[in-house]
Amino acid sequence: MSNTDRQYDLVVWGATGVAGRLVAEHLTAQYTPETLEFALGGRNENRLRELEADLIAQSEAWEELPVVIGDATEPDSLREIAHSTRVVCTTVGPYTTYGTGLVEACIDAGTDYCDLTGEVNWIREIVDRYHDEAVEAGSRIVHSCGFDSIPADLATLLVQSYAASEFDVPCELVRLYLEDGEGGVSGGTAASIATVFEAASTDPLARQALSNPYSLAPPGERSGVDPGEQRLPRYDPLCSAWTAPSPMAPMNERVIRRSNALLGYPWGREFRCSEVVPTTSGPLGLVSAGAIAGGLGLGTMALSVGPIRSTLQQFAFPDPGEGPTRAEIENGHFTVRALGRGTATDGPFVLRAEISADRDPGYGATAQMLGEAAMCLVFEETDSPLSGGILTPASGIGLPLADRLRDVGLTVTVGERSRPTE
Repeated sequence: MSNTDRQYDLVVWGATGVAGRLVAEHLTAQYTPETLEFALGGRNENRLRELEADLIAQSEAWEELPVVIGDATEPDSLREIAHSTRVVCTTVGPYTTYGTGLVEACIDAGTDYCDLTGEVNWIREIVDRYHDEAVEAGSRIVHSCGFDSIPADLATLLVQSYAASEFDVPCELVRLYLEDGEGGVSGGTAASIATVFEAASTDPLARQALSNPYSLAPPGERSGVDPGEQRLPRYDPLCSAWTAPSPMAPMNERVIRRSNALLGYPWGREFRCSEVVPTTSGPLGLVSAGAIAGGLGLGTMALSVGPIRSTLQQFAFPDPGEGPTRAEIENGHFTVRALGRGTATDGPFVLRAEISADRDPGYGATAQMLGEAAMCLVFEETDSPLSGGILTPASGIGLPLADRLRDVGLTVTVGERSRPTE
């Protein structure tokens, strides 16, 4: 059966989880059975049927939703699901534990795939084991299609595309600013974070993936000019403010560097990127940046110690299946801005892009981002020279994703900020 002759356009795998339910809600609210044939996937048929009933009750368009049953630990069931659909959209983590079998199944079936992973160690493993096979199969495995890492990766692509169009040169530097955000954490996200630290404590390759800024680049190209994520407060003349380390930087910066490599280095091999949290320009800004850096450092240290990590998992982290309330999801928000600096024939320039939403970044907005990334794959709305492989949002989907995010209510803008005075 070819990829275009499948029973379904899309399977949402893990549909009864916190994130999976939100993705399913987004799809039934935005699309109709006439435009999309999708199924709810998971291992518990009763819970899936309950979700189906809830979604139908909320919708005027949908009268039924198919369900597919499988288990992340049973490869045969995953292969059957992958062969039934053109695209699999999965929210089942930790991906280090539950993700590899589904990737294998999708590559075997020539099926496209997208997920929410922020697990650098696991992506590195998937890149090394499966990239060539996915290229040969024509299977687009697009990782990190949520708050990790669409805002950062897509904002970088926006400023670089604008620079190429308007100035015929790329930005030599793109800095991302996690300027604003409010939202909750689910048990699944907490488990994924703990899994990354657990892997780093026992696996030398995982430690290497977390220590090398270019660990997600293709083999043989895992070095470069970028020193890695910022760890201390630093004054940033590009935004005229003090900045602190971003908790998202270890993931997002590596994804951006992989995008540049997969696309053939259109931004140059000397390209640098970083993600930070801006504060203000005065002494209070330095104090705030120091407090953020200190808190992040303490959290990292705590999670790196096995007994402390186990205690946090047992007593502090939410349980699997728990997540933010509906009110927290609806009242959350985030803003990610990118400043790109380049030099044209008539002098330097600075470009600015923004991606923001009035919903919880990790759940409400992430459901929109993952859902629309999946729809780009379903409808072949991609702007990429790559037809298969272990890909990133920018390299595997590209600018059509920006249009879809605008259509569902996110703010996505790009333009020239100003010409520097010096």
